[in-house]
Amino acid sequence: MAPRCWRWWHWSAWRRTRPPPAGSTPIFGGSDEVRDLANAKALGKKRRRVQMGVKLGKLQLLPEAGEQGPQICVVGSGPAGFYTTQHLLKHHPRAHVDIYEKQLVPFGLVRFGVAPDHPEVKNVINTFTQTARSDRCAFRGNVVVGRDVAVSELQAAYHAVVLSYGAEDHQALEIPGEELPGVFSARAFVGWYNGLPENRELAPDLSCDTAVILGQGNVALDVARILLTSPGHLEKTDITEAALGVLRQSRVKTVWIVGRRGPLQVAFTIKELREMIQLPGTRPMLDPADFLGLQDRIKELPRQRKRLTELLLRAATEKPGAEEAARQASAARTWGLRFFRSPQQVLPSPDGRRVAGIRLAVTRLEGVGEAARAAPTGDTEDLPCGLVLSSVGYKSRPIDPNVPFDPKLGVIPNMEGRVLGVPGLYCSGWVKRGPTGVIATTMTDSFLTGQMLLQDLKAGLLPSGPRPGYAAIEALLSGRGVQPVSFSDWEKLDAEEVSRGKGAGKPREKLLDPQEMLRLLGR
Repeated sequence: MAPRCWRWWHWSAWRRTRPPPAGSTPIFGGSDEVRDLANAKALGKKRRRVQMGVKLGKLQLLPEAGEQGPQICVVGSGPAGFYTTQHLLKHHPRAHVDIYEKQLVPFGLVRFGVAPDHPEVKNVINTFTQTARSDRCAFRGNVVVGRDVAVSELQAAYHAVVLSYGAEDHQALEIPGEELPGVFSARAFVGWYNGLPENRELAPDLSCDTAVILGQGNVALDVARILLTSPGHLEKTDITEAALGVLRQSRVKTVWIVGRRGPLQVAFTIKELREMIQLPGTRPMLDPADFLGLQDRIKELPRQRKRLTELLLRAATEKPGAEEAARQASAARTWGLRFFRSPQQVLPSPDGRRVAGIRLAVTRLEGVGEAARAAPTGDTEDLPCGLVLSSVGYKSRPIDPNVPFDPKLGVIPNMEGRVLGVPGLYCSGWVKRGPTGVIATTMTDSFLTGQMLLQDLKAGLLPSGPRPGYAAIEALLSGRGVQPVSFSDWEKLDAEEVSRGKGAGKPREKLLDPQEMLRLLGR
């Protein structure tokens, strides 16, 4: 058989001399086709479709369409995983990405973290779905990396591995009484009302009058808002029916949101604060004394912090108008911000069987601005409550003994997403930078990691030659009794959730039991 180059030239020469069939367009085009700039551009595109190139005056065939591109593995299907994948697919036309996820369902924190009354934030799922449907992307759910398959096995099968598995743990309070019934992490509480399978049995007792949330970030405000929102307003969201049933029976009337530092150090955003201030059926309780002297310092603040502080000041010190005053007067529920207080001990009920309050150390600030730290004054105060929710931060866990991990910072040591000391291993999202920022922050961060990976690929720093990718991992998982779930499997579960929610006027009723999900898939 003649060599490929000769065969291509011979076919090309024959194709150019043979008259084209009536109504067809020549592949390279004749003189009539290159009469203007638009046609010239079109011609250029047609020529580029043919897999050949000319380099140094010699004919050089480019890789054929069937030739393998880089095989890349992403661990985690939340925003970090999907945004990293999106960047890789967009900027490398032959890259193939497998996304591994320990849950049976994709989307991570967008599904299990975003509040049910914030459906607009979940719209990114539409973009992620388009990415997952690409023929160069595959979702591999129900696979726990570090247990079902080792990171080293992924490294052997792929040209590069990106760890994007987020922060799946919470920061402990490390104070006496933390283990009492009635004390929960905000992360678990959010997972409970959002349908995270591991939190479906949480069953918080909301029969108390007062709840205390420790921490003053967006998650703290989300939790406070869900506790105080009328169940009627939540019925048309994707909150789980189990959580809705408990909230309907709730007796919680007051929520305190407690922070170690002051108004200038709160971590929530202005959008979340405005929602709280305007929350129907509630009124805020803010102590004007906490804001003394802030008016003079506002002009020195960065724009976002300035606007946030101005809103806090207005809510705390300005007399509301007649309409707002009437609304607040009729409010059955209240919420408040307590500043300069640090949790010291969870106080038990007389029988020691549940929480009855929390002892707070009074603090003062040392330093100024964002860097100011809370120092104890020696004074304490006891705050009665029947529910304590700790929202002092999420943290990542080490995924595999062979992957470097900084337990103090709760991140994988890295330089711009390149894992230190492990070529070909990358990270993105919270496991890369810590649990800070919003979804847009994660997008930028993940794009950067993808960019670094592609730079290394172009520079020849990643393994050359073909890699088996999922074919090798599939054999390992099969031998270990693991049943991966595909994206088309997820779409069947998605359709089932939507169907179940339709009867109640909800966007979906989330499936909570992994075993039920597998049964629905015929496993």
